[in-house]
Amino acid sequence: MKKTGLTIAVVGATGAVGKEMLDVLEQRHFPFSELRLFASPRSAGRELTCAGRSWKCQTLEKSSFKDVDFAFFDASDEISREWVPVARASGAIVIDNSATFRMNSEVPLVVPEVNGEKLRSLSEKGALVSGPNCTTAQLVVALKPLHDRYGLKRVVVSTYQSVSGAGAAAVEELRTQTGEVLAGRGARAVKLKHPIAFNLIPQIGSFLSAADTGATSEEKKVIEETRKILGLPNLAVACTAVRVPTIACHAESVNAEFEKTPDAEEARALLAKFPGVEVIDEPKDFNYPMNLHATGRDPVYVGRIRRDPSCEKGLQFWVVADNLRKGAALNAIQIAESILA
Repeated sequence: MKKTGLTIAVVGATGAVGKEMLDVLEQRHFPFSELRLFASPRSAGRELTCAGRSWKCQTLEKSSFKDVDFAFFDASDEISREWVPVARASGAIVIDNSATFRMNSEVPLVVPEVNGEKLRSLSEKGALVSGPNCTTAQLVVALKPLHDRYGLKRVVVSTYQSVSGAGAAAVEELRTQTGEVLAGRGARAVKLKHPIAFNLIPQIGSFLSAADTGATSEEKKVIEETRKILGLPNLAVACTAVRVPTIACHAESVNAEFEKTPDAEEARALLAKFPGVEVIDEPKDFNYPMNLHATGRDPVYVGRIRRDPSCEKGLQFWVVADNLRKGAALNAIQIAESILA
């Protein structure tokens, strides 16, 4: 494959992740010469800037992916289901952030720092790679070096997910409701199930059947995707996903149990050396990861690393990352960079 002058496509270019993707492409000097942006009909003709140039949004057609080297999808499952096969048939390598193909056994689900070896044979035209749920992406980056050293046995994670994960309408809803509450008026929920201002909502996604033990679709994604990316199909994982009134970044409280007894100081060093991780863990000085650290930045931040006093082989830690960036846009572009390399 060509190493410079690539033609790339971004499907869902006007969405929050699409816009972040354009920023990441520019900041990382991704080697493209032509950029095709695709969005809904109402955004057709809209111009977006990337790499010092303006690019006009188009609507998808059967010929949209002709001569495209990489096609990045960050749109609905329905869009991916319909148009990913079209892009692949045109010869594009597709990197899809939707949930459509993630659990397909024939499609690699990749976070490059964790299982980038899955990309070594994927430079052929028409290849397909899935990117994980944003919550899963940061979780597996933090778990990988600890699993390699101690052997993961069980993971319990509670997530604190910002409204940007639910789209631009949810961000605007938080802003509007905050003003309403501060003005002494009642907040009205439109995009989310309940008012989000000054509130926590212990539901992300739809509730599943009793056979899924009352989990939500978001929680099921975290469980299944973590197992697939780490290559641990029988890993015990429990997840509770919570929407919180923050605009950017997702945070996670993680309790992990291992086969070997972990050492907190060694775990801190392992994480600090791992690609894509930055450790902030000086509790005596009140230094630990917060959304303020991670917004607009690449790393997965980890802190509050400590032994679990209730479990001999357990560790507890806190993980924060920008959900639009490492959770989606950056991860997709890192996949493409790994394929090129």
